[in-house]
Amino acid sequence: MTRKQRPSATYFLIIINIIVYLLMTVAGGSENTNVLVFFGAKVNQLIGQGEWWRLFTPMFIHIGLQHIVLNMVTLYFIGLQIEAVFGKWRFVILYLISGLGGNIASFVFSPSISAGASTSIFGLFGAFLMLGESYRQNPYIRATAKQFLILVILNLGLGFTGIDIAGHIGGLLAGFLTAYVLGTPNLEKIPTNKRILAGAALVIIYGILAVAGFKQY
Repeated sequence: MTRKQRPSATYFLIIINIIVYLLMTVAGGSENTNVLVFFGAKVNQLIGQGEWWRLFTPMFIHIGLQHIVLNMVTLYFIGLQIEAVFGKWRFVILYLISGLGGNIASFVFSPSISAGASTSIFGLFGAFLMLGESYRQNPYIRATAKQFLILVILNLGLGFTGIDIAGHIGGLLAGFLTAYVLGTPNLEKIPTNKRILAGAALVIIYGILAVAGFKQY
């Protein structure tokens, strides 16, 4: 693998998540509620009071060692593939917008304090589902998209045992739509009408959700 081919954005995001986790550990522990709030976990009441950045920061915060290990291993393996298809900057944008979309959905539908890269990771799953829908003739993409679909269904099923399912679904949809908007420079061109419709849907859906969330507080 040459220098240009290395998944540098994937490595960068993993490093940022690990650094934040270590800082939280030193500050008193990533499972400490006060530490979570200080570092920017999603707290609906605080978001409603104007701390809107808490819709972004949770995607870099994790609660406990198992949480970050599972998420970073998943981010590594799916990041390798998504970054290769979309490119470095599109991949980062996918991660950020998916995380934002997931946190907005969680803000509206889940009252609990929450954090984690899962919203962004589900967005990357959504991006691969978009690839599966758009490039059905590619046997590798079709097969991989089916595998990711099974993972999505299994993970959403686990959501009923306490995981932030609203955040996961919100991230999944945001990633699916954002992938259309960004396009795939290393594959065939996505039709312009699909990109426009996806962009409009992304803005409208999450705009409505954000307004609804702030009205609750």
